[in-house]
Amino acid sequence: MTPRTLRIGNASGFYGDRFDAMREMLTGGELDVLTGDYLAELTMLILGRDRLKDPGAGYARTFLRQLEECLGLAHERGVRIVANAGGLNPAGLADAVRELAARLGLSVRVAHVEGDDLTAAHPGSLAAHAYLGGFGIAACLREGADVVVTGRVTDAALVTGPAAAHFGWAPTDYDRLAGAVVAGHVLECGAQATGGNYAFFGERPVRELLRPGFPLAEIHEDGTAVITKHPGTGGFVDIGTVTAQLLYETGGARYAGPDVTARLDTVQLSSDGPDRVRIAGVRGEAPPPTLKVGVNRLGGFRNEVTFVLTGLDIETKAELVRAQMTDALALAKSPPAEVRWELVRTDRPDAPTEELASALLRLVVRDPDQAAVGRALSGAAIELALASYPGFHVLAPPGKGAPYGVFEDVYVPHGDAAHVAVLHDGRRVAVAPPQDTLVLDDVAEPDPPEPLPDGPFTRAFTRAPLGRIAGARSGDKGGNANVGVWVRTDAAWRWLAHELTVDRFRQLLPECEGLTVRRHVLPELRALNFVVEGILGAGVAAQHRFDPQAKALGEWLRARHLDIPEALL
Repeated sequence: MTPRTLRIGNASGFYGDRFDAMREMLTGGELDVLTGDYLAELTMLILGRDRLKDPGAGYARTFLRQLEECLGLAHERGVRIVANAGGLNPAGLADAVRELAARLGLSVRVAHVEGDDLTAAHPGSLAAHAYLGGFGIAACLREGADVVVTGRVTDAALVTGPAAAHFGWAPTDYDRLAGAVVAGHVLECGAQATGGNYAFFGERPVRELLRPGFPLAEIHEDGTAVITKHPGTGGFVDIGTVTAQLLYETGGARYAGPDVTARLDTVQLSSDGPDRVRIAGVRGEAPPPTLKVGVNRLGGFRNEVTFVLTGLDIETKAELVRAQMTDALALAKSPPAEVRWELVRTDRPDAPTEELASALLRLVVRDPDQAAVGRALSGAAIELALASYPGFHVLAPPGKGAPYGVFEDVYVPHGDAAHVAVLHDGRRVAVAPPQDTLVLDDVAEPDPPEPLPDGPFTRAFTRAPLGRIAGARSGDKGGNANVGVWVRTDAAWRWLAHELTVDRFRQLLPECEGLTVRRHVLPELRALNFVVEGILGAGVAAQHRFDPQAKALGEWLRARHLDIPEALL
């Protein structure tokens, strides 16, 4: 007998997401499993700093507060909860959930997954955690757990684990697992699959976007899935919203994980009715022979001050204060090791308000020593109050300097992480590493589509923003950023695939000049995915640039102008 469809919902895309989403998902319609993604590179650093202050900390406390309101509701409705909210301390969170259940008078079986913590093997790190797969979660569920909390597993593991448990998938059921990975990747960022942060949001009424619902996936035994949402919730699900999320924070055609490598170039999307998108055709391969480990370290201390330059002579005012600060910092007892300036021309000529007449000059300093970025900077900046350019003022006085982190990816053999499912009755079940692995190589680039034929498409062009015809979504992976670009018609795809080369991408985004940019072609999605190496420095916590997570890099690209065939507009 084929097991019935498994309905898996999401109630959190990050630590700090909408608090009432858990209740909304539990009351809005039928569910079998409710997941929550609370972890990200920056979150692991934050939890690591929490643990320095309190060894019993290190997990997402918001999750506990949500359970206080919703654990009884989930238990009553038979919905299992799977979340990576355990962070750096999944055992501690599991104990806290048990205490909460006892206080609420609920008989709830709580299990957890551990083995991801490799901090001891990486001296000097604040937190070093391997990205585990979903079979530890599956073991907990197969043994009857009602709640499973984990540490650092892949985001998609929150879906592959329940699916493997429900359908009895083996570790070598690669196509089925890959289908669940793709569905999990769509769900992991919550409302980004239901119209949140969507490039073509302007095509929808504002009232529809005020409060997007959270997504769910109907998983089938063969690994196919339908992405949808509860009836009556806000937002929308269509091929565009699913495509956008599929491209988010990915690289090439091979999307590698600890259980399986999913081939994104095989994903086929089709409409399955209003607010329903079917995912089919996903092929899977054996996982790579190594596990990714996210290593977070304290990089030092940073501080910043933003000078407001108003009216005339903006460039000259910037030159003066920059020279004054450079001279003052050079005379400091401990000058900062790194000094960066950025002039943002937000000013307009003959502006009707003072704010529109002003530009911003941002100074950022970094150093291993807090004193070098604290008093040295604040003293130098404040002492210029009456001795610099006309109209001198700053957005806020600099503080004493704050610690910042750096993130690094390293890779270790699967066996270096002792993946263990700790069951609700205390038994410990070791999760074996994969027996088969496959070295991760780039997929050969497919042949491009035929160029547009001579005729209306090649006779008349209009200078216009790329975003008139193309959507984009961008994000971060350590120090790299990805920009996924897609179009919605075959004609637009035939143009985009030939027009948006790596060289043209660099021309449109000059910040990428001198950096390695890789282009990956995904014809099934009518998409190009660009990976820009090193643009984010040492990762989001280092705040290397204005947009440290590259969230708006894709929107900058869409705003850039180029010659587009009029017939496409």
